[in-house]
Amino acid sequence: MTEASIDRRKFIATAATTTAAVTLTRPRAAYAADETKKIRLGLIGCGGRGKWIAKLFAAHGAYQVVAVCDYFADRAAAAAKDHDVPADRQYTGLGGYKKLLASDVDAVAIISPPYFHPEQAAAAVSAGKHVYLAKPVAVDVPGCHSITASGAAATSSNLAFRVDFQTRMDPYYLEALQRVHDGAIGDFAFGEASYHAGRLGKHGEDNTPEGRLRNWVFDKALSGDIITEQNIHTLDVMSWIMKAPPQRAVGGCARKVRLDAGDCSDTFSLVYEYADNVNINFSSRQFDAFGSKPDGIRNRMFGTDGVLETMYGGLTFIRGKNFYKGGASPGIYKDGAAANIAAFADEIHRKDFANTTVAPSVQSNLITIMGRTAAYTGKIITWDQFVKSTDRIDGRLEGLKL
Repeated sequence: MTEASIDRRKFIATAATTTAAVTLTRPRAAYAADETKKIRLGLIGCGGRGKWIAKLFAAHGAYQVVAVCDYFADRAAAAAKDHDVPADRQYTGLGGYKKLLASDVDAVAIISPPYFHPEQAAAAVSAGKHVYLAKPVAVDVPGCHSITASGAAATSSNLAFRVDFQTRMDPYYLEALQRVHDGAIGDFAFGEASYHAGRLGKHGEDNTPEGRLRNWVFDKALSGDIITEQNIHTLDVMSWIMKAPPQRAVGGCARKVRLDAGDCSDTFSLVYEYADNVNINFSSRQFDAFGSKPDGIRNRMFGTDGVLETMYGGLTFIRGKNFYKGGASPGIYKDGAAANIAAFADEIHRKDFANTTVAPSVQSNLITIMGRTAAYTGKIITWDQFVKSTDRIDGRLEGLKL
């Protein structure tokens, strides 16, 4: 991990493999010898993470990547080359995913820009496909509710629907959070959540519709802004710790340093207020800070009997009366994804369609949008009112080919 950037997209190159994480989190040694029929997988979204995760699917052994889709033909072709996918199974344009879903794939991995996730996930379930979905699941409240509905429809249709959060498959996070929920740190006092990162790389100019799509991580509408697209990881851990959603959120955001791409904020500062007068301070940045360490994805929860400390890729442990040594998971970016891929295959083969990752993922996603709304408006946002919002983000897709 470099000091210049804690960008998770660069984490792959420097993360070491954590044997304990792989051993403890993968449910079954995976694909039994008599399960000879591989899951025919279609990849929707062939950018950097899409190409990377498709290789993890192929390496697992239960899957065969048989179709790919991306708006851009060059990205679809590059992913197809990795898996010998023929030209007639390479789909492009905004509507290319519909052609992929009409093919004989059994499952899809949706790794497209978040704006498209609700529509693509709903279409996949309607087409009878198992769904593996990247975070964030949506960029607005109606999109989140759509994912909830798609998850329920998947369960009713005997389909697997899994959302990929790496921390929720890590053995140290799992053990520490279980201990906290069992009372290891006593009553909660207050908490801290942060995601301080270096800037992300720009992909050419973004002053055309297609340039904007190539640089979707810098675009509010397509990404949901940094609090939803990137900071969701620390806010998901916060939500995991607290279980119930916050009652209120207040704070602000700014665009001060990273001004050369898109329209996203480059910093957020918020307070999430929970029941029993428990407040959690949240802050994030997405720009280089003259040598100041990025710090990454960190959460601390202070209680009457101890303190929970977690760090993505670093140490997770508990201080205090009920000390838990915990440990580090430097390979969490890869190992967590690999564990989710293994769990997805396992669910399909065992016909386990409870789809338990959907509800917590939607709640965490809503928490990011709640904070974004508070920051944009400068108002106190209450959960009960906020989740009724019908406001939809306009993706501004004019000028893009169908």
